[in-house]
Amino acid sequence: MTPDLLPGYDPDLDLVLEREVNAPRDLLYTCWTTPEHLVHWFVPKPHSVTKCELDVRVGGACNTTFNVDGVEMDNNGVYLEVVPNEKLVFTDAYSAGWKPAPEPFMTAILLFADAGQGRTKYTAIARHRSAETARQHAAMGFHDGWGTVVTQLEAYAQGLMARGAK
Repeated sequence: MTPDLLPGYDPDLDLVLEREVNAPRDLLYTCWTTPEHLVHWFVPKPHSVTKCELDVRVGGACNTTFNVDGVEMDNNGVYLEVVPNEKLVFTDAYSAGWKPAPEPFMTAILLFADAGQGRTKYTAIARHRSAETARQHAAMGFHDGWGTVVTQLEAYAQGLMARGAK
């Protein structure tokens, strides 16, 4: 899927990462929706996830805490759309109970499509509230950071497959 085919795509607001991942989409979805899995790959190493609360339903909590160079960073939000094995949409614009966040940063849209032979077409879109925020995220290293995370996700999923675990 090219960015111009994404519903609502806006080149000024959206950063897009597309990759074919060597793991089935149901396993990638499980890794995204299970705290015990997500903590292993969700932030670029050597940083880590120290807390994770996922209530995978519309309005459910999508909360993580990262340790970045010894500094704890909370990343709290809610799920806006959940389509098992196909799509996850979550945002930091709201917290539990639909309480507006004072400084929202982005909405993430994750698409998982079957690419055949146990592979997945993985698309991650970071949609921002302003062009300035999108430019800031790009300058922070969106493509490198999210690309590293997808590489870590793929390696983690392959390790689960090798162990026959989910």
